[in-house]
Amino acid sequence: MPRFAANLTTLFTEFPMQERVLAAAEAGFQAVEIQYPYDTPAQDIRNALGLANMPLVLINAPPPNYTGGTPGFAATPGGQERFRHDFRRALRYAQALKSQHIHVMSGAAFGDRALETMVDNLQWACAFAPEQSLTIEPMNAHDLPGYFMCDFELAAQVIGAVDAANLGLQFDTYHAHVITGNILETWDKYGHLCHHVQIAGAPAQDEPDHDPIDFHGLFARLDAAGYEGWVGADYRPRGRTQDGLGWLEEGKAGHDAFKKPA
Repeated sequence: MPRFAANLTTLFTEFPMQERVLAAAEAGFQAVEIQYPYDTPAQDIRNALGLANMPLVLINAPPPNYTGGTPGFAATPGGQERFRHDFRRALRYAQALKSQHIHVMSGAAFGDRALETMVDNLQWACAFAPEQSLTIEPMNAHDLPGYFMCDFELAAQVIGAVDAANLGLQFDTYHAHVITGNILETWDKYGHLCHHVQIAGAPAQDEPDHDPIDFHGLFARLDAAGYEGWVGADYRPRGRTQDGLGWLEEGKAGHDAFKKPA
């Protein structure tokens, strides 16, 4: 049975960040993600997590690029010192909030030098924080033009080259659908590398409750694979978050109860 975490960057956005934690708990989520917690004092978030008895599953690194560029720079040649500086900041937040995973974002880059740079940066990060789980997530080039980590085979290549136990794949159903067109085949091929799963519908990146993505089949695959990690609800609600959570109760009941639309 999947365990679901609410991404508080996209869900319950009518509330301040600390109140979103309690709203997620009251809605039935068992954990939370926060893509970018850096604008809120870590102690304030930690207090909210403790009050709601909610673990934090995931944050993103680096902190946001306020110039509006493609997020991240792990694959940017010549940017190693900047990467290390900002990774240290992200790690301090992750440690203060006891975040299970840090999603390391590649930024816009291409070619062999970008690949070498990303492998080098991740090898350094994995060695610098050996107890911290790190993830990389293929994200589609339509939504993020020029984003380096835009392919599952590339992610597998990077994970193999880094060769560190604390680096794994972040599998997002929306991006997997846009990139490959078949999330079940993609999971079958790359799921063994996965540290974290996220779900969202397609094509609107909305509630995970409709075709063309087979969430019923995915949850069955997770159970069959013995996946024990979290499933992050990382989507943009069609309306109020609370009004679109029918999928959550069905998902918590197990994949057999998760209804596919007619």
